[in-house]
Amino acid sequence: MQQYIKIIAWVLTISILSGCSRFLDRPQENKGQQTKLDYTNLSNMYQPVSGVYRTAAGGSFARWIIVTLTTIRSDDSYPGNDDAGQDAIHHFQNNVSVKSYWGVNDMWVNLYGVVLAANSALAELDLFAKNIPASDAANTQLLARYRAEVKFFRALAHFYISRQFGAVPILGLESNDPGNLAGAKKSSVDSVKKYVMAEMDTCIASLEDARPNQATHVGGVTKYTALMLKAKAAMDLAGNSPGSPYWDVVLDCTNQIINSNKFVLFEDYYNLWKKKGKLCNESILEFQYSDFGAPTGDIVTSGNPPGEIWGNFFLFQGPANTRNNVITGAGWMPPADTVVGFLKKRDDSVRLRTTIQYCGIKGDPNTYAVTPDGDTISGNGIGTKYFNGKSYFPQKDMTPGRVDYYGANNNVRMFRYAEVLLMNAEAKIRKGQSGDAEINAVRDRVHLAPLTGATLDQLLDERHAEFICEWWGERFNDLVRTDRAATELKYLGFQKGTSEYLPIPQAQEDVNSNLK
Repeated sequence: MQQYIKIIAWVLTISILSGCSRFLDRPQENKGQQTKLDYTNLSNMYQPVSGVYRTAAGGSFARWIIVTLTTIRSDDSYPGNDDAGQDAIHHFQNNVSVKSYWGVNDMWVNLYGVVLAANSALAELDLFAKNIPASDAANTQLLARYRAEVKFFRALAHFYISRQFGAVPILGLESNDPGNLAGAKKSSVDSVKKYVMAEMDTCIASLEDARPNQATHVGGVTKYTALMLKAKAAMDLAGNSPGSPYWDVVLDCTNQIINSNKFVLFEDYYNLWKKKGKLCNESILEFQYSDFGAPTGDIVTSGNPPGEIWGNFFLFQGPANTRNNVITGAGWMPPADTVVGFLKKRDDSVRLRTTIQYCGIKGDPNTYAVTPDGDTISGNGIGTKYFNGKSYFPQKDMTPGRVDYYGANNNVRMFRYAEVLLMNAEAKIRKGQSGDAEINAVRDRVHLAPLTGATLDQLLDERHAEFICEWWGERFNDLVRTDRAATELKYLGFQKGTSEYLPIPQAQEDVNSNLK
């Protein structure tokens, strides 16, 4: 770990022109980027863009320690093992500084890695631009779209970095070197969110007016992905104020998505998270992985770097199962008893069946539970009773011949239409309007009775139930922005004014005194 820390400064001073060779991609055709691009060959123009997609998906947003740290701060789940960030949760509970905790620094480095990769790609696209004749309208339009896709990921990374760390540098401003964090100055939380919104305003017109599963590059960022990110940034800025003008922004963006009539809820909530639900018509952003349908050979997982097996999203959340040698993993990030009780109290049987998968008795491999897909899950030595069904990939969905639980045939869902509906409903309720239609569409999918005159409390409960045990800290963020965290997370040691953000890692302050 000390050796890891020593290279941080080196990582953070990557030149923006080194991205082509440094951030390699494993596209669907499984051909790596060229080490040196020919910028006169416009058919190569997508390669730096593709590299940003893989940087984001390969070892950043779905990286195990990052998912862990953004999730365990709420009441949905807990680490499950000392190796899974248990030290960090002890720090949170005891209000001890985590500035020197390696996982917090890892999060910072990897998320800013997406920013650096995006800035590198934009610099490379500038080199392509010099070779596009003024009369070439098609490639000029294509270049604008590629720029917008890259800027989306740069903004997405800034959005989540700020959610975790508060005031942070924006490496998209002229005041900061786009390829170097050393010396960069921080911007306020509100400034970061406004930057994200402004970036989306510049991107939306250039992106495809299509559902992601209909995009030219299937699953790519489209106009609606950018609209959703803008809405999420605006909702954070609106906070708990019903009179905030940012609720108008949330309403406008989500109305555009809804009124496009391009999106529908996937009818089966349980299978939304399985192979059947990949890139369905509910999907607005997914990170994609593949084993290319082959029983052996190349595989693209959510490891870091691309192709790395250990640490991938599905494996670390898989059950520590001794009875079935296929559906097995680290047993980390199990759902908490509180969320099981919450779903049972609501009679929310579909979400309970989906999210909460059971293990056998601790230490007794002869006892086991059976999943809805027929996989047997035994007792295990680490004592977890559950594992997260939203990261569970059944054996029947795995490519025949693949016997390692890497989830390579599944994707990680980041943005989906259900959240658009609930954001729209919250904006309406905050503005004194009815959000019943949108809430009830989400409830109907999981066979819950409709609400009449839904309140803000009911809306927030619905958000909790819909996104329970999902990644990227929506539950924690909802509690913070609605000023409920000090009450709901009191037992975790949450203190208003000090617990909203992680401290910027000590290793980064050592490199850049502006971060202190």
